[in-house]
This record gives sequence, structure tokens and C-alpha cells, in this order.
Amino acid sequence: QVQVVESGGGLVQAGGSLRLSCAASGSIFSINAMDWYRQAPGAQRELVAAITGSGRTNYADSVKGRFTISRDNAKNTAYLQMNGLKPEDTAVYYCNALINERRPWGIREFSYWGQGTQVTVSS
Repeated sequence: QVQVVESGGGLVQAGGSLRLSCAASGSIFSINAMDWYRQAPGAQRELVAAITGSGRTNYADSVKGRFTISRDNAKNTAYLQMNGLKPEDTAVYYCNALINERRPWGIREFSYWGQGTQVTVSS
């Protein structure tokens, strides 16, 4: 069984920084993409940043230059360094991991979501 757990959220003033972590554990063969999404009240969940297994990254325009996604494959963990935070960054941040698991018939990819971590930026 696989679990994905986010941590690192909190309350910060505008202009401040936070570092989110997303740790995957369990019966993991390997991990493909690890992505960060966020969902503000009344809004749809949106992709914030993504990182492939080889380390290629992609960012939403709204966070480019302020957020940095990285990963430590040895720890099955992804990070989201958020600098220059703005009140509009306030949301619940979710991690999604595409995880390869060994099954009797071979290796198969599954998508897992974490429970989310709240980020609140005050003005």
C-alpha cells in the first residue's frame, strides 16, 4: 500500500517563504512525475508545478520565478520552495505522485493524492 503525505504548510506574511514536502512511502517500485496542485476556496484545483522522474520541471505562469520544485529520489520526496508569497497564493496545496508498483502481471502506474496542506498568506 502506498501513501503520499504533504507537510510544511502554515501562515505567513506576504513576501515570506514556505517549503512544502511531499513524501511517498509503501510498496514503491519507482516514481514518475510528482506534481503540486492547489485549490483556493470556490476555485478549481490547478497545477502549480510539476517534476518528471528525470528532473524536468514545469510551472504555472503565476508562480514562475517565485516557486521552485525539486525532488530527492532516494527519499521518494518532492519539495516546493515558495518565495515571495502573495495573498493570492492562499490555498490548500496537494501533491500528486505517479507511482509504479509491482504487480503479478508486471509493473503498473498508479496516481496517488495526498491529503493536502493549508497555505495562508496574509497581506
